[in-house]
Amino acid sequence: MVLAGAACLLTASFARAADSQLDRAIAEHRTGTLTVLTEPGHEVRVEQLRHEFWFGAAISSGPFGWQADSPDTAKYKEVFLENFNAAVTENALKWHAMEGKQGQIDYSIVDAILAWTEENDIPLRGHNIFWGVPQFVPGWQKSLDDDALRETIKNRAVTIGRKYKGRFAEYDLNNEMLHANYYEDRLGPQITKQMADWVREGDPEAVLYLNDYDILTGSRVDDYVVQAKGLLAQGVPIGGLGVQGHFHGDRFDADALKRSLETLAELKLPIRITEFNMPGQKSRYGRDRNARLSDAEEEAKAKALVDYYRICFAQPAVKGILMWGFWEGANWIPASSLYRRDWTPTPAAGAYRDLVYREWWTDWKGKADGEGRCELRAFYGKHRVTVGGESRVVELKGDVGKGEVSFR
Repeated sequence: MVLAGAACLLTASFARAADSQLDRAIAEHRTGTLTVLTEPGHEVRVEQLRHEFWFGAAISSGPFGWQADSPDTAKYKEVFLENFNAAVTENALKWHAMEGKQGQIDYSIVDAILAWTEENDIPLRGHNIFWGVPQFVPGWQKSLDDDALRETIKNRAVTIGRKYKGRFAEYDLNNEMLHANYYEDRLGPQITKQMADWVREGDPEAVLYLNDYDILTGSRVDDYVVQAKGLLAQGVPIGGLGVQGHFHGDRFDADALKRSLETLAELKLPIRITEFNMPGQKSRYGRDRNARLSDAEEEAKAKALVDYYRICFAQPAVKGILMWGFWEGANWIPASSLYRRDWTPTPAAGAYRDLVYREWWTDWKGKADGEGRCELRAFYGKHRVTVGGESRVVELKGDVGKGEVSFR
């Protein structure tokens, strides 16, 4: 969708009337004014290269560890880059995955993922530094006395911050605290601020998110807001709100999703949809990994995915959506994948690509007016502007709302 100003002669490759409230909100909040200055009547081409908004996915540990030599690994990386512009570690950074035995820390998979994402200019979320749900707390920690546990937590926080300083775009600080928090139960309510301070000791610029589930269903959104406000009041440097997008069934409640996002937006913090699956965790496909979707169910899944993404993209506080798996060979809910085990695309893959790379993608041709000026509405992100065989890349930023490139 490209909305052109009167200063250009428009021949857009795709244009869609803003025929709904969501489309109008998307046009308002996700596009800005791009101005091209050149000679009168010169032809101008604008091609989007990348979205500012994060359309991302979780990265499985296997392709960067024990499955690095698998025939599927090259395909996994290729398909990821074709579909996504942001990533999150699925399991590699989790404490119990890195240090199953005390003192035996394996950084190799995290290092490999970071090297690959940096090589491909993919921002990476670190999920997670801590996870206080008791079943995910490494067993060896539970035998430590309180002083030793506190010191161990500090060492983990400072070490991760220092080792990966400036490399992770953001972190989930302590996962799912709304549901359980072993560390707080043991060490008191101040431990969350201490965790954050210790990470910041290692990396003063680290961006620390909350992350939890059952928020976007509406069930725990009010509790989550209370928790966030309480932590902010303690001085915890919360950089954003992570909300998981897979605690639903075969469908989702659109009204609950809209209301929850509106409520969260009042906190004036960026929102990431951190873990999205369709169908979700409460569906039969979340319980039975071998369950298969019928052709009709695949089509319904594709429609539901588009509806979910459209609602989230229309809410300006949302800064990204990350799928929690995109390929059946590495997805905790295989039926929610975009690609089957043999890499054939599902209807949801086509629907996703149509949405992100066609409907929400700037591809424009036109001519400069009599003053050599061309203005168009374009989606926030990076664009290649070509005039008379000369090309330049310009970044249209949402916090600015406009950009300009001159060929004069």
